[in-house]
Amino acid sequence: MDKITILWVDDEIDLLKPHIIFLKDKGYDVATVNNGHDAIDIIKSRQFDIVFLDEQMPGLSGIETLLRIKEILPSLPVVMITKSEEESIMEDAIGSNIADYLIKPVKPNQILLCLKKNLENRKLVSEKTTHQYQQEFRSIGMEISSRLNFEEWTEVYKKLTYWELKLGQLMDDGMNQVLKMQKDEANQVFCKFIERNYLEWMSGKGKDRPVQSHTLIKEKVFPLMNDSKPVFVILIDNLRFDQWKVLQPILEDYFRVEKEEIYYSILPTVTQYARNSLFGGLLPTEIEKKYPKYWVNEDEEGPKNNFESELLGELLKRYGRDVKYSYYKVLNQTYGKKLVELMPNLMVNKLNFIVYNFVDMLSHARTEMEIIRELADDEKAYRSLTVSWFQHSPLIEILKYLAGKDVNVAITTDHGSIRVDNPVKILGDRNTNTNLRYKTGRALKYEQNEVFEVRNPADIFLPRVNVNSSFVFCRSNDFYAYPNNYNYYVNYYKNTFQHGGISMEEVMIPFVTLKPK
Repeated sequence: MDKITILWVDDEIDLLKPHIIFLKDKGYDVATVNNGHDAIDIIKSRQFDIVFLDEQMPGLSGIETLLRIKEILPSLPVVMITKSEEESIMEDAIGSNIADYLIKPVKPNQILLCLKKNLENRKLVSEKTTHQYQQEFRSIGMEISSRLNFEEWTEVYKKLTYWELKLGQLMDDGMNQVLKMQKDEANQVFCKFIERNYLEWMSGKGKDRPVQSHTLIKEKVFPLMNDSKPVFVILIDNLRFDQWKVLQPILEDYFRVEKEEIYYSILPTVTQYARNSLFGGLLPTEIEKKYPKYWVNEDEEGPKNNFESELLGELLKRYGRDVKYSYYKVLNQTYGKKLVELMPNLMVNKLNFIVYNFVDMLSHARTEMEIIRELADDEKAYRSLTVSWFQHSPLIEILKYLAGKDVNVAITTDHGSIRVDNPVKILGDRNTNTNLRYKTGRALKYEQNEVFEVRNPADIFLPRVNVNSSFVFCRSNDFYAYPNNYNYYVNYYKNTFQHGGISMEEVMIPFVTLKPK
């Protein structure tokens, strides 16, 4: 491995010989110059890993030299060394993107620590992170294999997400593969947990059941309405918990996270069912029976979610919440910009729901568009694309506006998605729905051990399209493929993000309350 090369720029460089000898003894290659002009010249002719730069030099000052270095090599780390502790000088240096800041007299060990922090940081962090996950691997494995309740499952999922994000920062394919195997195992066990408990949750008999789509507003939004502040709920369609976690640091510039919770989407984990249930405060068959004009079945033409605002109004009426409310659904950038301008008008409402459809469109676009497939080639890239969109979307402007007001804010979603890679064969007639993670119809043929089968949809409060209809759900990272066009389905849909079935990513989803700073 090549030696790390250091350029030390100081007009009193001769006085620093003990430091130079110390660094050379430690295996570093050190070049020295005593003014800013020579520093610029040598940087143009030689490669360096880091620069130590004196702030107070005659001629070209340290700050001026720093600015010129950054013009030539923006990513070259520069450590500013100064006798002065004046705040304005520190602000100038930090504003010019320095890597570190040291006050004279500098001790050799300070220099060594600075080098390790700036040049060996990635390696040290990688080794420590890998070691920590190796220690926790066995603990998580034991948790997965025990009989967990729904609360314990949310903690396991949070841990796995934490390590996925942590290990995702490292270039260690081996450890990422180990984590993927553990997450796959967790998903398989989680699916069995859902299958054992879901019918009881739906019947309302079991007390030990999670907050779900149809109880979310009553149990989580209503409590936010108990003081005088306006409430804004931002529902980002198809937002997984890991996607929330990468958006969180951006929002923490403006908000304090009051509470980060996970609730459970109903099945199927798709907008038609989960989001209608969320706004209606009812399960699908209950909506179909009580508000037939607001429910559109699988076999009927037209959009399936055109009455969310009306369902929300009915829900508020049923619970005696006689308040002014608004509902907005953002489907494109232009409408998002219009909503930014409307925000002051919404402050008079007690409750405001904003549905933002971007993440859902992204997952579908990733399937349909080759360029998006390449940009979001894996989980890490998918998260990165979400961050990039968020930072440049009208939604961040909406949230910045709310950060300046005395309001209660919540961010949530209606379901998540999972990257699928394991095809499962199924046969159905031409009236069978097209979703790749769940199927409903009357002539479905499949291997029973490969799916979660619900022969009587009424058992889980899902409408029957006809007398013999049943529902079958994919587990973990499976997706349905028709045998008569099997290779096409497998090649086209493998490694795409889908939803509708059972997995931690689709079912366990965020509800986060924020307070403006």
